[in-house]
Amino acid sequence: MLGASPGRMNKYATKEIPFSKRIKYGTRTTLQRFGSKVFPRLEILRRLNRKHMASTATIQHFDLLIGGRLRSASNQNFFPSFNPSNGEICAYLADAGIEDARAAIDGARTAFDRGPWPRLSVQERGVYLQRIAQLIRDNAKELAELETADTGKTAKQTTFIDVPTCAVTFEYFSHIGELLKDQELSIDAPVHSILRREPMGVIAGIIPWNYPLIMAAWKLAPALMAGNTMVFKPSSLASVSVLKLAQLIQKAQLPAGVVNIFSTQSRAAATELVTSPDVDMLSFTGGTETGKELGRLAAASVKKTTLELGGKSPSIVFADCDLEAAVGGTMSAIFMNQGQMCTAGSRLILQDAIYDRFLEILVQKTKSLKIGDANHYDTDFGPLISDEHRHKVLAYIEQGIKEGARLVCGGKIPTDPALAKGYYLEPTIFTHVRSEMTIAQEEIFGPVLSVLRFSQFEEAIELANDTEFGLAACVWTKDLEKAHQVAQRLRCGTIWVNTYGGFYHQAPYGGYKKSGYGRELGVDGLLEFTQTKHVCTDQTPGGKSLVTSWF
Repeated sequence: MLGASPGRMNKYATKEIPFSKRIKYGTRTTLQRFGSKVFPRLEILRRLNRKHMASTATIQHFDLLIGGRLRSASNQNFFPSFNPSNGEICAYLADAGIEDARAAIDGARTAFDRGPWPRLSVQERGVYLQRIAQLIRDNAKELAELETADTGKTAKQTTFIDVPTCAVTFEYFSHIGELLKDQELSIDAPVHSILRREPMGVIAGIIPWNYPLIMAAWKLAPALMAGNTMVFKPSSLASVSVLKLAQLIQKAQLPAGVVNIFSTQSRAAATELVTSPDVDMLSFTGGTETGKELGRLAAASVKKTTLELGGKSPSIVFADCDLEAAVGGTMSAIFMNQGQMCTAGSRLILQDAIYDRFLEILVQKTKSLKIGDANHYDTDFGPLISDEHRHKVLAYIEQGIKEGARLVCGGKIPTDPALAKGYYLEPTIFTHVRSEMTIAQEEIFGPVLSVLRFSQFEEAIELANDTEFGLAACVWTKDLEKAHQVAQRLRCGTIWVNTYGGFYHQAPYGGYKKSGYGRELGVDGLLEFTQTKHVCTDQTPGGKSLVTSWF
């Protein structure tokens, strides 16, 4: 399945492939749950319900949005979404096939080539985006509940971060269309030159499972504002809230085919978005290995590609920091969303003068986190996305111990019987970590913190840059001059000083090195979905420029 792949190559690997690629685990599919036999759809439904839930009365079914219409998959197939907090089915999703993918692309192509959307003014397109933002706010409670049930993200996070951010993103981009207006260029020649920003055409958007609503908005809102049409595929592990968003977009009454959203477990359907010559641009967020594969596939049709990929972000803590703030920020950087973030501060680079005291407080506070059902508002730390992903993270923990790191906190499945059916894992901290260790080099995509020790400024910089990734970093110090010296030396796209995780719609976001290329948010994020056209008109007196008499 095309999606996030936490596996990474690194120069310290002892084998030809990274540790993550050597971990064997299955996928959360119906056939694997029931062995190798293939059952009719109704029999699968009956067996799933008997195993995971007593009744289907409250389980919602979600359709595809294709050509302005909500409809089932052409093959009538569906697949279940499982709630990570309890392992029960929380929704059924239409399982698009390659025919549906092609229909979505055809709808977007027709809407761009012959429909009104690219020819509307930016003000008119902005009205539609504002309408979507309001519909998100009107349905905020349901969206938050769906995303919590589908992803295991805590209710506090979906309610106060994810859903509001999704709405604000549409609202923000609805107001910055004036940046797309023609610009007159100053050229030292008798010509009148205009720079125009025009839409790319049909955009394919593919996202992973960790922030479905936010990532959907980050791609849809600027792409639509720039005049493009869109075909969008969320991860099969987290499609529920995005398909609910598709219902709201359909209610916003955009012209048919402008936005097409489908869920699928079909690799062929997902690949069609990347290889189709009718798609003009790919905007992908996910794992680095998957991004490399998609870039290769997209190159065959020479389509523009933006890739927001993995990370192994450092949190550099100097002895002159505000200790309380730095401990809290460090915890948020690695344990928010159970560490399932590409910007996760998974490497704590801690100055030796405060090393022991800092770790004492950090471990104590980490052990006090309340692990529980993501839907409970007193829960601090919810489940991982799936049992398979939990096994992968556990394999990394075992590898860390094997390579000599010291496990000082967590690292196990909780023993509380109330949590037995969910995909829970204790927040984990390793000390005595060396930079060449697997847990310090590969993206684990889970709640595993590697602590590295430093003495001098230059050592901190070297450790922070000693990775193939360059997505984000934190610096904790009261000396702002020193903080900005660090920021200048770090090779990454976002650097937070005395804070973590501030994503602002006005500021671009993206990575260096194997964390990808291209930017989201801000002016840069809007312009990514445009192409430039230069219109040059001769104004030579008499109407005959030099070129007209060259021969």
